Amino acid sequence: MDLRWRIAVLVGVAICAVATAVGVLVHHASRDRELSQAREAARTTLDRAAVIYARTGTVQGSGAALGATGLPHGLATLVDKGRQGTEFTDGPAGPAMWAARPAGDQVLSVRIDLSVTMRDLGALDTNIVVACVLTTVVVLPLGVLSAGRMSRRLRTAAGTARRIADGDLDARISAGPRPQDEIAEISAAVDSMAAALQRRLRVEQRFTADVAHELRTPLMGLVTAAELLPEDEAAGYVRDRVRVLSTLVEELLEISRLDSGGEEADVSPCPIGPLVTEIVGRTGLSTQVLVEGPTEPDEDDMRVWTDPRRLERIVANLVVNAHRHGRAPVTVSVTGDDCVTVTVRDRGPGYPESLLQDGPQRFRTGTRERGTGHGLGLTIARGQAEVIGATLVFANDPDSGAVATLRLPAPVGEAGGQDERDG
Repeated sequence: MDLRWRIAVLVGVAICAVATAVGVLVHHASRDRELSQAREAARTTLDRAAVIYARTGTVQGSGAALGATGLPHGLATLVDKGRQGTEFTDGPAGPAMWAARPAGDQVLSVRIDLSVTMRDLGALDTNIVVACVLTTVVVLPLGVLSAGRMSRRLRTAAGTARRIADGDLDARISAGPRPQDEIAEISAAVDSMAAALQRRLRVEQRFTADVAHELRTPLMGLVTAAELLPEDEAAGYVRDRVRVLSTLVEELLEISRLDSGGEEADVSPCPIGPLVTEIVGRTGLSTQVLVEGPTEPDEDDMRVWTDPRRLERIVANLVVNAHRHGRAPVTVSVTGDDCVTVTVRDRGPGYPESLLQDGPQRFRTGTRERGTGHGLGLTIARGQAEVIGATLVFANDPDSGAVATLRLPAPVGEAGGQDERDG
């Protein structure tokens, strides 16, 4: 049961509890008042009848009777002891208030019929129940509406928080005026947190881009100088380290461009099978490619709208990562149904749990078993996938190995494929 209906149930229970308590109190107060008035009237009538009986020896016209039948047993016992008293009965003859006292060797008694009074009390109880029902009918929907509004605001806040957690730091819960309550305080806190995170991330992105740009110029000179060194073991080691550093700087620049959001894909219809086969071949790594359908570029090939240059960055990075951090055999499979998928699989220890939960993070390679590195390859692959409108999912095989699945847009010729781009 969600919060809305919990509050609705609570409101309904509270209404019923309050109405029941008020009804019981009103019923008992009214009944006690009516019985008190009837008891006082019976005593007054009995005292007047006793005076008349003492003067005249009769009780005619006094409202009392001598030796009346139906006198309650408790009251008769009290009179036998020479005392007077009153008692309420609700026997076959109907509800009544009795008063009795000894009169010589007889019993002088008064009976006041309370049938009308009890009917009035019953009508009062009925009205209380009707009022309870009407109050519930009126108040409960208002409670449901209020609870629904609170629930929607909380769900909006939760959804915005999830969007922020997924990387959408422009998301805000509310841009307009908010009611001054606890939910508004939570919303303002989440918006403030998102704004602070966005500012810090932009500072980090600018710093990364500035550092990469500043390093690029002296690095080019270092690359040129390394190529001029005489051929020996030390020179080879220097050239290798310079190439690694150059690659790192270029990757940092690429991530900076992806973070800025200014990258746009140059899409064209591409035969996905031959293109992936060619990309894997250019990596120079021993990788098996499995393609559904033809592997030669002709009109029967499965084609997709994509940017071949960015697709190469994605697939090549996934293949290199699988060889570097996994174990052979590494396979790349291309399948197509409702969408085209490119799957890169290795037989290593799999992706670390942190990557599966939070996605690839720059300068974080995960567990020691996945090897060492800067953690930029998968970050670039994910960023380029977003640019071409694809989805990149990371998972682990239950048996062993890491599985990266790239889902590309619908093949050319399917609903919405060619027509949307031609329009």
